[in-house]
Amino acid sequence: MKRFCLFLILLSLLPSIASAWWNEEWGYKKKISLDMPALQKEGVTIPQDAFALIRLHTGNFTYFLDLAEQGKDIRILAGDETTPLKFYIEKIDPVNEMALIWVKLPKDIATMPEPAVWLYYGNETAVDGQDAAGTFDVSQVLTYPFGKNGIKDLTANANNPSEATATGAEGGMIGEAGVLNGSQIIRVPAKPSLLMASVTGWTLSTWLKIDQAQPDGVLFKRTGATGSFTLAIKDLKPHLEVVDEASASHDFALEKALAAATWQQLSIVATTENLTVYLDGNAAGTFPVKLPDLTSDITIGADETGGRGFIGSIDQLSIFKVAKDANALKFDVKMQGASSAIVSYGEDTTPDSEEGGESLIMGSLKSVTPDGWVIIGILGVMFVISWMVMIIKAIVLNRVHNANKKFEQAYSRLATQELGKLNTEDDGSDEESDDESLSLLSFSKDHSAYAGSTIYRIYHVGVEEMNHRLKRVEGTSNQVLSAQSMNAVKATMDATLIRELQKLNSQMVLLTIAISGGPFLGLLGTVIGVMITFAAIAVSGEVNVNAIAPGIAGALTATVAGLIVAIPCLFGYNYLGGRIKEITADMHVFVDEFVAKLTEQHT
Repeated sequence: MKRFCLFLILLSLLPSIASAWWNEEWGYKKKISLDMPALQKEGVTIPQDAFALIRLHTGNFTYFLDLAEQGKDIRILAGDETTPLKFYIEKIDPVNEMALIWVKLPKDIATMPEPAVWLYYGNETAVDGQDAAGTFDVSQVLTYPFGKNGIKDLTANANNPSEATATGAEGGMIGEAGVLNGSQIIRVPAKPSLLMASVTGWTLSTWLKIDQAQPDGVLFKRTGATGSFTLAIKDLKPHLEVVDEASASHDFALEKALAAATWQQLSIVATTENLTVYLDGNAAGTFPVKLPDLTSDITIGADETGGRGFIGSIDQLSIFKVAKDANALKFDVKMQGASSAIVSYGEDTTPDSEEGGESLIMGSLKSVTPDGWVIIGILGVMFVISWMVMIIKAIVLNRVHNANKKFEQAYSRLATQELGKLNTEDDGSDEESDDESLSLLSFSKDHSAYAGSTIYRIYHVGVEEMNHRLKRVEGTSNQVLSAQSMNAVKATMDATLIRELQKLNSQMVLLTIAISGGPFLGLLGTVIGVMITFAAIAVSGEVNVNAIAPGIAGALTATVAGLIVAIPCLFGYNYLGGRIKEITADMHVFVDEFVAKLTEQHT
């Protein structure tokens, strides 16, 4: 039995061992998984030396304020939570809550049972851990991410442009984009690392968006000792202008045109025998040609003279000194594309979190935006006030009902000649009590035996008015009240009844506000949250269920809060309204009975 218990204890410890915290100086971690079934469905495998693009935004990440300055505390680890991975941050914006992080995936990630990496963060004292230059493989000789801060090669080769007039602008495929207006150019000086040799092959890839057809715009051009290569866009079709090793000219045009105003990935793969053009990872055309080695300066956006200017936007331009295969190109498209759904983001956890993680409800609460929390805070105040009103009203109405029953029992035992017997002699005390709140009367026992009874208060006013009218004829043998006096008594009692109804219905308007206003406030919070979620997704460029779902769930939390406020108030309002109607009916019946007895005695 002891061995069995020990075995159970060891089994219970296994999950915690498997999810051991990498470094306790980091406060949070997040699991980021690759969807292998989705890749396999597309016929794609994870290539070696592949990159994963992590897009963080309000839809999948809620702790931007816990990041250190410029994300210097970010660390990426392999699935074993032990092996650090190289990465670099293309963009991080805590104000607008978005970040773009490139991670070099482990070479064996495709063979893992569950391909995933871990994002650690939350350490203000950490030093910057990114290594852009060391992240890239030696075969990747140039990478321009583009942006408003200029164009700079991220690889260790530092193949920076000598001239760059392209404009950085928002709305790129990945972060920002480089915009060329036909008169702008990017010129890259020749270096040994930039050799594009036909023996080893080479690859040119970039994301491209053309808003409208153009007559003839050079996107990329480079020459060699005996030939040249030019990638141009004519109308909306890519054209390859090649001068081969034998100095013979060739002009190859793709049959398939680019989609206007849409980001597409265009890749050119050169081997010793041919050129292959890929659109969005799919082969669009193969052309037999033997290219010479390309060694001159590179021009992007125009030819070497600055003519034939290209008009459009480009993003993530890369040059490889090897011919990449179709699988690697398609993986890049699936990973980098706006509709990518191969990356899923887990919940953020802390060292104190349980193995099972937080509940789905708590995860939704973490996705609520600050605007949503303002709405939820207002609803929280409404919730507290409405419950206070319902509780106090229920106590007051219960005591009023009991006091009325007690008074009615005593009154029913009176004969017609004893109508004023139950009236208190302390007139001053009674007049003062008219100004007191109903809740005070219901809790107080000092006023009279029937202080909490609304019927008694009507009775008291009726008796006082009756005595006042009878005093006017005192000294005569006739004790009869005139019809006018009877009407005056009844009018006074009716007026008192109305005032008592006003007291009974006081504060009930707060419940109606909660019933009608709570759901609308919640809907406002939801709409604002959805707007922020879609705005963040538009900026980050990631459109998939994993990106949208957390933000929508957080936004719907405001509507749930509104319903939590409104639903109890709806039931409470109907219940209290029924009790008030019952008390009101008793008061009306008493007034009629009292006037009837008064008429019988004094008319």
